[in-house]
Amino acid sequence: MKLNTFILLLLFISMQTNAQQPNGQATIQKKYQYPLAHKDTITDHYFGIPVEDPYRWLEDDRSEATKKWVDQENAFTESILRSIPDREQIRSRLTELWNYPRQSSPFRMGKYYFFYSNEGMQNQNVLNLMTSLSAKSVIFIDPNSLSPDGTTSLTSLAMHKDSRYFSYGISRAGSDWNDFIIRDMSTNKVLDDTLHWVKFSGMAWYKDGFYYSRYDQPSLGDKLKKKNEFQKIYYHKAGTPQHVDKLIYEDTKNPQKIFGAQVTYDETYLIISSSISTSGNELVVTKLTDPGSNYIQLFSGYDFDRTVIDNDGTDLLVLTNEGAPNRKLIRINPENPQIQTDLIPEDSSSVLESVTLTGRMLVARYMHNATNYLVVFNRSGIKQDTIHPPVLASIESITGHPEDNFFFFSVSSFTYPSVIYRYDIASKKSTEFYRPKLNFDFDQYETSQVWYKSYCGTSVPMFLVYKKGIHRNGTNPVFLYGYGGFNISLTPNFSPWRLVLLERGFIYAMPNLRGGGEFGEKWHKAGTKENKQNVFNDFISAAEFLISNRFTDNKYIAIHGRSNGGLLVGACMTQRPDLFQVALPGVGVLDMLRYQKFTIGWAWASDYGTSDDSKMIKYLLSYSPYHKINQGINYPATLITTADHDDRVVPAHSFKFAAMLQALDGGKNPQLIRIEKSAGHGAGKSTSKQIDEWTDIISFTTSQIRRK
Repeated sequence: MKLNTFILLLLFISMQTNAQQPNGQATIQKKYQYPLAHKDTITDHYFGIPVEDPYRWLEDDRSEATKKWVDQENAFTESILRSIPDREQIRSRLTELWNYPRQSSPFRMGKYYFFYSNEGMQNQNVLNLMTSLSAKSVIFIDPNSLSPDGTTSLTSLAMHKDSRYFSYGISRAGSDWNDFIIRDMSTNKVLDDTLHWVKFSGMAWYKDGFYYSRYDQPSLGDKLKKKNEFQKIYYHKAGTPQHVDKLIYEDTKNPQKIFGAQVTYDETYLIISSSISTSGNELVVTKLTDPGSNYIQLFSGYDFDRTVIDNDGTDLLVLTNEGAPNRKLIRINPENPQIQTDLIPEDSSSVLESVTLTGRMLVARYMHNATNYLVVFNRSGIKQDTIHPPVLASIESITGHPEDNFFFFSVSSFTYPSVIYRYDIASKKSTEFYRPKLNFDFDQYETSQVWYKSYCGTSVPMFLVYKKGIHRNGTNPVFLYGYGGFNISLTPNFSPWRLVLLERGFIYAMPNLRGGGEFGEKWHKAGTKENKQNVFNDFISAAEFLISNRFTDNKYIAIHGRSNGGLLVGACMTQRPDLFQVALPGVGVLDMLRYQKFTIGWAWASDYGTSDDSKMIKYLLSYSPYHKINQGINYPATLITTADHDDRVVPAHSFKFAAMLQALDGGKNPQLIRIEKSAGHGAGKSTSKQIDEWTDIISFTTSQIRRK
């Protein structure tokens, strides 16, 4: 039954109700009547420490009680958001800004060139094919035709060496589970042998098949939350059913290993990488041209990262941070792994992020103070050229091919939509290849980078984006975004939704917190495990810097983060509820004591540690957002966002956090949760769903800051 706005406001905003504390003691007045969430009497003991978990029942996403609660919460949240006067105006402007033609850099596979494109409002990017760069493109795969609601997306792509077959992965509703599909290029028809239960895998073609990684089929009800264990590598021959695939590699004694297979461009070597977390890996190699060849251990232990770029003759080129926190490229002989030489030595002032082979050159992408530049080396490691973007920017992609004497790269910044350049190796010249056109006056805005001190005195950089001529009067609204984890770097990037905030007078602030990779492995380690509080301190210090320098005040700050960034927001809003007006934790890791029990969560232990470790339990309890909510505190106005198909960070984190927050919050501000249907952790989310979500995030944020 639909109610008009006036009645909804009476029901959900003006109604005063009593909320009972979990321990049955005092009551507090509630401004909002949230859906009822009953409390379990569950207490776990961690090395003698009792910890209550009253909302454990919300971990069961299949139960009727959880489904009912989700529907009620979504209805309640919609009733509040619907009452925001300019919500539809924000939606209209977002749609306008999102609706512009765009494309990716071309990339070569086999004898073809491909690129992604979007006319503007297509839910998924379309994959296009060209027989040459001068030929007219044709639509090769349009994922928008694969589902009625645009929630099926393309993932991995691979090509048979002789261009006979093209293989690709699809994800449905944002899940990490993929199906792999093969298309015969001579007939343009899809083969019958679709592969299922694939996750965290590419396709490494060799002869008439490819190597890939998969898990055993889970029970139907557990596929979105069951712990992912015992991944295996198989070889699949095109045109045969999956059940006859050949098992290539497994570890029956260590269930929590992730395997990846890679074949060198000339199909000489098969490299298998194994990891037990999100950082650090071992490598073994075998010679495919010698059928009797055994696996040779190239690198042992999980303390360092190693990525094989390709082979150069009998040697392998490996990017690693072993003995080089900022990474270096080494040459190693698989027959004699102890023989290693530095090809591109470590740079003490810049992080070597990636290396791409094109022609006879090595294109190295570096990061210095969270922005990118390129250096071109020859195969002997001698520098040939340096390429700097025209603005403080990210170089988002470098696409080259071993047989081409050119490569493409794209440049993006906060107010610089992704521009594609073509670089010619012989002339050492970059020419603009593609520039999108938007109906927006970018000249009115500017980007700066400031440095501030965190609590311990560490200097942290932060990007600020704002309208030119802004006044430092302490009243500017701020949208403060952060991540700080898993060696992931935040560099300038472009998103249409950010323009709506800038038009409305917001300062967009993005600090480069410890835990990320902006300054190499030392910076990453400084924000992990027992050092995790450094990340939260860096974020809190960023807000305090903006206040002390009169950019804003605590009444005008909104904080946002997703995934590990959702943990960041949850931790900071519970540690310093006085410092922020709005909190926006998205798909967050919010129960730090049980995260490792679901899907791939166990792999995050390298950054967090787990509650199974007596040394880590006190650290985790000191900041776990779900466990740090206290009775009667006025927390910031909060909009939690998650999705029903998120099998990376299961939605139970957000469900439990929302229920606890609604039960214990002091009642001054709304505490809402928005649960997206047919969506996952974020990858492959349709354009329409992105616009819907950002409409709600921006309208909620502006309404809560404006009312001050």
